[in-house]
Amino acid sequence: MTALNVLVVEDEDAIREMLGMILEQAEFTYQAVADTQHAQAVLGEITPDLILLDWMLPGVSGVEWARRLKKDKSLGEIPIIMLTARGEEEDKIRGLEFGADDYITKPFSPRELVARIKAVLRRSSKFGKSGHIELGGIALYNDEHRVTIAEQSVVLSPTEYRLLEFFLTHPDKVYSRGQLLDQVWGRGSFIEERTVDVHIRRLRKILSEHGREEMIQTVRGFGYRFSEQP
Repeated sequence: MTALNVLVVEDEDAIREMLGMILEQAEFTYQAVADTQHAQAVLGEITPDLILLDWMLPGVSGVEWARRLKKDKSLGEIPIIMLTARGEEEDKIRGLEFGADDYITKPFSPRELVARIKAVLRRSSKFGKSGHIELGGIALYNDEHRVTIAEQSVVLSPTEYRLLEFFLTHPDKVYSRGQLLDQVWGRGSFIEERTVDVHIRRLRKILSEHGREEMIQTVRGFGYRFSEQP
């Protein structure tokens, strides 16, 4: 099996070297660069399976670069884990809203980092179920890892894809945030329940661009329902 490839974007030499050692020990291949300009050059040559991206970088910041990547049709599906010293909850939420699939605060242990990388890669796996699912003009093609709304292709992050896939296969039922975490992120994940709200908001925004935002319904005091019925 080919080793999975990680792009590391971190401007501090010591941390960049440490990340390389952790990735090597976990049997990943990797490229490591100090800024987003060099990271963009790497993406011109390869498509990594995941990006470890520092929040604060010289030139274009990591969070701004993540936002740009997620708008790129050819690169928007690459999962991103933000690395930062920022520990405040609002900073975490902002990072997720700008396109990150997960968030890890420095300092962190090698075991936690590897666990998070593997969890995100599992959620973004291209080796999903065959066939396609369709509901309310939304079609998800597992064979091609592709989504269309009203026959127009849309770009989703790996987490948004998994969340939409779960909703499409479990319509008209109400799920709590905890249940969605178990089903979409996996049991034992490090993700906080509020993260569900962030990804729901991002997915709802994408659906709103195609007149489908009302399909994700908030059930006050419990969670969310996905339905064609108002």
